[in-house]
Amino acid sequence: MRRTQKDAEDSARSITRRGLLLGGGMTAMVAALGVRMRYLQVDQAEEFKLLAEENRISIELIPPGRGLIQDRNGKLIAGNEQNYRVVITREDAGDVDRVMHRLAGLIPMTSEELDQTLADVKKNAAHVKVVVKDRLDWDDFSKVAINAPALPGVIPEVGLSRIYPRGYDFAHVVGYVGAVSQKDLDEQEDPDPILRLPKFQIGKIGTERWMEKVLRGRAGTRQVEKNAFGRVMRELGREEGVAGGDIRLTIDADLQNFAQARLGSESAAVVVMDVRNGDLLCCASAPSFNPNLFVRGISHTDYASLTENDHRPLANKAVSGAYPPGSTFKMVTALAALDSGAIELGHKVRCPGYLEFGGRRFHCWSRGGHGTLSLTQSLQKSCDVYYYDIAQKVGIDKMAEMGRRLGLGNRHDLPMSAIVPGTMPDRAWKQESYGQDWRIGDTINASIGQGYVLASPLQLAVMTARIASGRAVEPRLVRMIDGKEIAAPEPASLGIEERHLAAMRQGMWDVVNSQAGTARSARIVDPTMILAGKTGTSQVRNISAAERSQGVIRNEQLPWRRRDHALYVGYAPYDNPRYAVAVIIEHGGGGSTVAAPVARDVILAALAGGRPPLAAYPSDQRGRIESMLKDLPLRDPETGALTTSDQA
Repeated sequence: MRRTQKDAEDSARSITRRGLLLGGGMTAMVAALGVRMRYLQVDQAEEFKLLAEENRISIELIPPGRGLIQDRNGKLIAGNEQNYRVVITREDAGDVDRVMHRLAGLIPMTSEELDQTLADVKKNAAHVKVVVKDRLDWDDFSKVAINAPALPGVIPEVGLSRIYPRGYDFAHVVGYVGAVSQKDLDEQEDPDPILRLPKFQIGKIGTERWMEKVLRGRAGTRQVEKNAFGRVMRELGREEGVAGGDIRLTIDADLQNFAQARLGSESAAVVVMDVRNGDLLCCASAPSFNPNLFVRGISHTDYASLTENDHRPLANKAVSGAYPPGSTFKMVTALAALDSGAIELGHKVRCPGYLEFGGRRFHCWSRGGHGTLSLTQSLQKSCDVYYYDIAQKVGIDKMAEMGRRLGLGNRHDLPMSAIVPGTMPDRAWKQESYGQDWRIGDTINASIGQGYVLASPLQLAVMTARIASGRAVEPRLVRMIDGKEIAAPEPASLGIEERHLAAMRQGMWDVVNSQAGTARSARIVDPTMILAGKTGTSQVRNISAAERSQGVIRNEQLPWRRRDHALYVGYAPYDNPRYAVAVIIEHGGGGSTVAAPVARDVILAALAGGRPPLAAYPSDQRGRIESMLKDLPLRDPETGALTTSDQA
């Protein structure tokens, strides 16, 4: 059908309108794109430039050097040494398995180490460095460096690693460092970013843990340029960090070594404390362990040998061991009775060998009894019946109050792990702990440091220092931080009458120096170093009536774990107190024969500032003492190396 002129004109007008609409739309779109491009390229140019730079430039943390730990005289206890190690990055290695097996042919690696490294490499991002082996010797390190062209992705590095040159001597006090665990991160509200660095180490126990923030320092940073795969292309800038602060302890390294050597293979602890300012000069626990094993990654065999040892080498018995203090507690009972007015200094008690109460006999250690005794004589001969008698007069609450005043039942605040508060029981404590009423029999047992009473060697040293000084001296472990002296606070008065304290000191002098004293064999004859003290023997088993009637089994005839603990506390010099000492020998037997000689040797070493002088011992003991001292594995004061020579 032929179109009319009118139809053609209508069609042309329609096409023109559509063209105009389409052209207008396209123009509007181009204009919008232009405006948007201008906004992105001009108005937002700086922001997008910054984002691009942030993708290209990365900030990396530089671990700071860890602070040193020294003894009171500046001798190194914990330091840092060069650590030759090898790392690998997956993105540069290519065939990781081939490279790793080639590397294993150059340096000593077990199959377990190889498998673990391969697993770590595959688990981490391709650009992350994974430590293959550390603590390489120079020869192995050199082999890797020489063969570097054939080991793509493998980098030999030199870093710092923690080392404990005096090893066993300070394992319990200083502790050790180890790799950061998830538990370590969870314990902190806002963890330091440096803790997330691979293989970064922090303090795990002891001073290393409790002074971590001081020792760690502050990380440095470096700016590096990376490619699209995260590989470092070049370093653009660096800001060095701040090394950790150095810490100087109150401990004397040579005295600590002497104490550890003197304890030998016993399961035991020794604490020596300055009665004037609370400085801990010695805090030894035996047996000990090598903390360097934990830094390097302890083997299952080595760890099992520590955990399965019945002498518990991992436990710091000096502060975490809680023991019945036995007769070393008798000064607490006596001072409580005197302070409360329950007895006077002239109070006397007759000891027939036992005390009967409530149809039960409470025995004295001397089956035949001691006869009639004064207060100082009761300490001298360690009569139990005397304290059974006065404890009933004073009561447990006053005894507990005095015990706390002397430092028992309190957790002393020191940068060490697992410090226990011990137990200084009273009526309220038993009701709260057991839901039971306190009984007179409980008081009688507590009067001689048995029953519910528990104390650590640290607490017993504090108790002794307070009796010797008459002041509420507090123990302290840190002497200086970064060269700045930490002032010891002036201890307050105990508020105990001086004549009462003088009676305790006289009784302790009699224990060691009188003919009938229980520790006479451990006396010091040098008049400038006279020792005063108190022996203690705490039972770990019940003795039946049948056994008493037939004769109590001697300690040496019992299995080790059923033997009594041996304890001793003392101070010297008697007329000018300087040092207090506390010793516990687990299952050692009698305090007078086992613990007292150790305490005398250690406190003599403290007073002499070195090897105990033979002239301070009774003449009939000097030959034996000289042989014993000669064979002790002591450390050279300058090098720290062990020696058993006479020149140690």
